[in-house]
Amino acid sequence: MEPGSGPEDGSEVTREDGEPEVKKRRLLCVEFASVASCDAAVAQCYLAENDWEMERALNSYFEPPLVESASESHRETPSEPETCVDLTNEETTDSSSSKISPSENTQQEDGSMFSFITWNIDGLDLNNLQERARGVCSYLALYSPDVVFLQEVIPPYYSYLKKRTSNYEIITGNNFPHFGEIQLLKTLPLLKSQEIIPFPDSKMMRNLLCVHVSVSGNELCLMTSHLESTRGHAKERMNQLKMVLKKMQEAPDSATVIFAGDTNLRDQEVTKCGGLPNDILDVWEFLGKPKHCQYTWDTQMNSNLGITATCKLRFDRIFFRAAAEEGHIIPRSLDLLGLEKLDCGRFPSDHWGLLCNLDVIL
Repeated sequence: MEPGSGPEDGSEVTREDGEPEVKKRRLLCVEFASVASCDAAVAQCYLAENDWEMERALNSYFEPPLVESASESHRETPSEPETCVDLTNEETTDSSSSKISPSENTQQEDGSMFSFITWNIDGLDLNNLQERARGVCSYLALYSPDVVFLQEVIPPYYSYLKKRTSNYEIITGNNFPHFGEIQLLKTLPLLKSQEIIPFPDSKMMRNLLCVHVSVSGNELCLMTSHLESTRGHAKERMNQLKMVLKKMQEAPDSATVIFAGDTNLRDQEVTKCGGLPNDILDVWEFLGKPKHCQYTWDTQMNSNLGITATCKLRFDRIFFRAAAEEGHIIPRSLDLLGLEKLDCGRFPSDHWGLLCNLDVIL
């Protein structure tokens, strides 16, 4: 099936189930709903408005600059003015706790510890977006990590982060204005280079963002991605995992390589890929599979999506490859973030964040 193909003669399509064009459009609706995490009615609306061309319809769905308010439906009627969720309008004095200040952590300053956060912040959920964004930034202010990996960042959220994280350098993937992966690097690391590796067969505009930095004399290759979503895209997701692992192995032997992101992986998919290479470890497994941070997507504990069924999955993962001269950087601890509800009664994201601390041996 070629997404985006529509009727060639412009004629009306019959509603009979046996009509090929009807079946084709229904499949397009299913695919759109899967990518956009919306229901079939919304998918049909966007596809119909864009001549049943998948790429145009997805662009229309995800693309700001105008993102509607949480109190409105996702698509306004033509007669109603559109409302924008503008996270940049908020004055910095409104919430001092979400303004990121330089770290006062002496361990980080003397180079004996390196920390990072990885978090799918669910920017595509417009409900309580501003308060949830403040919540995420409050965690960044509290822990002041050296690096932050974020997934599902939409442009208004990105603009808010630029305003609130002034002591971080922000590096983005090239899949804006849809939804993106970014890295925030504290001014501490020395940025050496960066690159974006596209996933050629991705239906969801996913890619791999790689940044090379130097920290306390240690060379680091930092990678993040949001692998293909939903159960139906397992084959592509596994192909993307293989590309990530290959890229990790291709990094210079002198570098410590860290991948952190929303993998959407199920354990059996990793097994089907042959498991991780011998020189790459899963940090959660390396640390003894601590139960307190096993599940990063837990519908029993996290009510943001309103899912009544209990789903517990370890979607967000950290892979680590030590430098050739082992022992310079070693994972030390792993914890979940975002477990407290905000005043709005929701969590910062439908995912828990992961805070990882590593020891730097000088």
